[in-house]
Order: sequence, then structure tokens, then C-alpha cells
Amino acid sequence: MICFRNMEYCVTSRIESIRVLVNEMLQTMDSSVEKSNACVYLYGVSTFASMLAMKRGQNSELAAIAGLLHHYYFYKTGIAEFPGPNSSEAVRPLIRDIKIFSNEERMIILQAIFYQDDRKQIHGPYEEIIKDAIVLQMFFQTTGSQTYHLDAHRLQNVLDELAIPCEFEVSRIDKASIPEDTGDRRRKLADISEALAGKNIIGIPGDEQYREICMYWPDTGIYKILRGSWCAAFVYHCCRQAGILLPIRYPNGIYRFAGVGAWLEWARLPETGFFHIDGQEGFSPQRGDIVIYEKLLSENSHDHIGIILACDEKEILVAEGNRDNMNYSSVFRRKRYHCILGYIRIDNDYQFNFNGYLQSDFLVE
Repeated sequence: MICFRNMEYCVTSRIESIRVLVNEMLQTMDSSVEKSNACVYLYGVSTFASMLAMKRGQNSELAAIAGLLHHYYFYKTGIAEFPGPNSSEAVRPLIRDIKIFSNEERMIILQAIFYQDDRKQIHGPYEEIIKDAIVLQMFFQTTGSQTYHLDAHRLQNVLDELAIPCEFEVSRIDKASIPEDTGDRRRKLADISEALAGKNIIGIPGDEQYREICMYWPDTGIYKILRGSWCAAFVYHCCRQAGILLPIRYPNGIYRFAGVGAWLEWARLPETGFFHIDGQEGFSPQRGDIVIYEKLLSENSHDHIGIILACDEKEILVAEGNRDNMNYSSVFRRKRYHCILGYIRIDNDYQFNFNGYLQSDFLVE
């Protein structure tokens, strides 16, 4: 038995609680075939993770739970990019709110999920267990298929560890190595935002465009949560459509990108340096920049956001979701020097790449 906060939980009951969460999520999938494949994959990774943890002297329960949750975001939203950061962020509030894990246990689970796709690097024991479990499940679930070159060495090592004699074919091309044509993504961002905002999207579930803006955020009741405050979610959606891809929350960030604060803190990072002030060092707003307003609609800092379409000496033409917190999108003009904190100019060749370490506060808040 495990004693936790004056309550006792059988090991099986904690795993069962997570299974309930996962199964409830899987029931929302439309395709029975996809649902079946998801069950096979998640439970397979969980089983392999539990086995590897037992063999390596680690906690098999925590490994099994991390395995069950590691692809949660993808099966919840259908979005494949950044499976580690996004699934870690999606399940963070879930395992916090059920209150059956200590802070240390939550950190173990979330870190194992976060680093799952970083298979070139060596991390902690649970991170490596999940990576190895994924490779094993992918190999055994699709026996006879080629193994990506990136995973070949890892697969061979874990097969040797388990004393499983096996030969496999290695693919000459790694999915991750295929170059991406970035083009002028700021121009695309402006074009896309102008077209979308001009449709006068209304922030209600009945509006298909609004549902698409909300689809990245895995929270229950997200339509209601974002209603009247979806300006940043609109920017995130437009960025994704333009090929500017970011996880739903930047690692160690305070906010998700559904909030203006996330854009500000991300743009000010040393590794980005995308934040600019009008007139400083010759900076002038251009089409495709992102504008962050300051106390425009409230007494709060960075309280609104939009995308620049044009700029002259006195005015900026902007595309905004949730214009003036009135719950609809619009293309219109604002005064250039009124209540503006600054601008974000994203490099056209920017690619998300996090090589740092996760802070405990980020994981267990």
C-alpha cells in the first residue's frame, strides 16, 4: 500500500485512475479504428515501460502511468507536433488535480513525457524508459516495417538488454531530417490573419472558425474558457497556419500561448530576441509583425494582441481576434502610438528547439 496525505491507495487504484482519464479521452475519438489503434499503442508503451522499470530497478507504477499519458495531447487534439511538451502540459493539471501523486512523482511523470521525442540525448532513468518503451512498441506493433535510423541504435540496445535476438531493417531517411520550406512566413501570417479576421468570426461554439481556433487547447469546456478572451489564441492559430509552430506552452514559461503574456515572455527570451519597441534602434512596425497592447482594454499590462497588416505615420492596420473583448474578429485601424507595449517580429527561419532543463516550478504548479 502507498500512504499519501493520510489516504491509502493501492498501486492498482492509481493506475486505474489514470486509465479512466485516458479511456474517457479515447472515447471522444470519432473513428473506432483510430480508437483501437490508440488503445493498443498507449497500453503497449505502458506495459513495456513497466517491464523496463522493473528490470532497471525503478518504480514500475510511475513508468506505466507515464507510458499511458505520453501521447495524450495527440489523441485528444489530433495534433502531432511536439508530442512531449504538449502532452506534458496537457496532463499537468490532470495529475495535479486528482491529488494522488506527490510533487516528486508528478515531476518524474511529466519529465518522462516531456523528453520522449528527444531520443538523441540521454536524460534521466524514467525519460530513457519511456523512449525505449516507445521504440519497442513501434517495432513490435508494426513488425516487419523499417526502423528510423535515429531509433536504430536505441532499439538494438534495448533488444540486447532484454536478450531478444532480432534483426530489423533501418530506413535511410529519418522523418525528422526532412527539410522544411519556411518561405516568407511573416507574409503568410499577415495574409492568413487578414483573411480570417475579415470573416468576422464570433467566439461561440457554433462558429466553425472559432472551433478551429480553440482546437489546440485540451481543456474541458475550452469554448467557454476562451470566450471573450481569445485574441492570443487567434494569433497562435494564425501562426500555425503560416508554419510558425510552437508548443502550447513554452518550456518553463508562466503562461500558455492562449494568453498574451506567453507571447511577451517568449519574445523576450535570449534565444529569440523578437521583442521590439517602435522607434528603438530604427525599428518600425511591418506587415506580419505581432503587436502587444498595454492597458488598452483594462488596467492590466499586456492585455491585448493582434497582427500588423500595414503601418503609416499615425495608424496601424491590424487583424485581431476578439476585437476590444467584444467576442468577434475584425480588420481595422488603431492609433500607432496609443497603448502599445511593443512588437514581435518572428524570424522567418525560426524553429522551436529547447535544449534546456525543465524547472520544477514549471512542472508542479
